[in-house]
Amino acid sequence: MGVPRKVVELKRVVITGIGIVSPLGIGKGPFLEALLAGRSGVRRIERFDTTGFPVEIAAEVRDFDPLVFIDKKWTKRMDRYAQYGAAAATLALDDSGYPIAEDPYAVGALIGSGVGGLDTFMEQTGVLLEKGPTRVSPFFIPMMIPNMASACSSILLGLKGPVNATCTACAAGTNALGDAFSIIRRGDATAMFAGGAEAAVNQVGMSAFAALRAISSRNDEPERASRPFDAERDGFVMGEGGGVLVLEEAEHALRRGAHIYAEFAGYGMSGDASHLTEPDETGEPAAMAMTRALVDAGIDPAEVDYVNAHGTSTPLGDVMETRAIKRSLGVHAGEVMISSNKSMFGHCLGAAGALEAAATVLCMEAGKVAPTINLEHPDPECDLDYVPNVAREAEIDVAMSNSFGFGGHNAAIVLRGWHG
Repeated sequence: MGVPRKVVELKRVVITGIGIVSPLGIGKGPFLEALLAGRSGVRRIERFDTTGFPVEIAAEVRDFDPLVFIDKKWTKRMDRYAQYGAAAATLALDDSGYPIAEDPYAVGALIGSGVGGLDTFMEQTGVLLEKGPTRVSPFFIPMMIPNMASACSSILLGLKGPVNATCTACAAGTNALGDAFSIIRRGDATAMFAGGAEAAVNQVGMSAFAALRAISSRNDEPERASRPFDAERDGFVMGEGGGVLVLEEAEHALRRGAHIYAEFAGYGMSGDASHLTEPDETGEPAAMAMTRALVDAGIDPAEVDYVNAHGTSTPLGDVMETRAIKRSLGVHAGEVMISSNKSMFGHCLGAAGALEAAATVLCMEAGKVAPTINLEHPDPECDLDYVPNVAREAEIDVAMSNSFGFGGHNAAIVLRGWHG
C-alpha cells in the first residue's frame, strides 16, 4: 500500500515587500524611475583595470556601501554577492514591515545565485598560489558557496523557517521565487524572503564569459551594447545585484493591513535536455514552462497583458524566446506587450529573474510598461511588440516573467493584480 498523502488547501500568495540593489540604483524608487526613463546602467568597468580584456563594459552596482545594511563584522565574512542579497532582503523587510518576531519559524529565505562567491574564489585562489595552502582563509568556503545569500539573510534577519537556495544559472532568481511561492502555498511557511543575488563582474567572470563568446564587445558604446531583439545584437552585457521580494500568505497580509503589490499566481518549469549553453532553438521546452505557469495560475493565454522577457540580447536566445512566446500564447502573442529589462541593467545571471519580477510588479502598480531600449533595427525573426525605446502607459492585470539558464533550465512565473 502507498503511504497516505496529506491533503492541504492551497493558500493564496501575495507580494508585500520589494528590495533592490541594482546597476540602476539601490531601492525600489530609483530602480523604477530609471526603468521608466529608459536609462542604461551599462558603463566601462571601474572595478578593475580592463587592459588586455576583450570586453571592457558591464552593468556594475555603484555607490553600494554594505555597512548601511550589515554590521562591519559580518561584511568581512560575506562575499559581495551575499552582501547584495542581504542588503536587498533588509530593504524588502523595511518595505513590507513584516513582523518576523511574531513567529520566526513561519518565515524563511530562498535566495538563488548562479555563480556564488566568485570574488572570494578568485582572491583565495591567488592566496593559495602566491602564499601556499596554510594561508587560505578559513572563511573561503562559507563565503564562496551559493547558499550564503540565503543563509546570511536568515541569520541577520532572524528567519527560522524554511531556508534554501537555488543554483540554476540564469534561472536561479525565478526558481527561488517559484519555490518560495510553492512553500507558502502548501502551508509550510507564512512568508518567504525570496529572490536572487550575483556579483560576477570581476576578472575571472568577465574572462570566462568572453571566452564563451556570450557577451557583447561593443566597448566604445557601453550604453547601446545591450540590445535585445535588435538585429545588431552581439551578446549580453554582464550585470550584477540583488533582488528580494517578500512573498506572504494572503490572509496573513490582509490581517496585518500590509500593502499588497500583486498576487503571485503561478509557476512553471521545464528542461531543454539539449546543450550546455545554447537554448533549444524551437522554443518548445521554454514554451512548456510558460504554459505550465499559466495552467498553475488558472489563467488563459488571452488574459496575459505583458511578458517580462528573459531577453538577453544574444542571437540565439532572443529568437528562441520569441518562438516560445508564440507557442505558449498562440494567436494572442501578437497582441501582448513584451520588454526586456536587460537592455538597461544587463544580465544579472542568478539575480536577473528576481530583479525582473520586481520590475514587473512595480510597473504593474505604476500602470506603465518599461521599454526595451536600443531596439533600433528589429530582427525580422523577432516580430512581436517589444515596447521599443519608450515606456508605455498600460493597465497590466496579468503579467508573466521568464528566465532561461545555461544547462536548459526554464522557469516562468505569473503575477496578477490583487483583487481581494
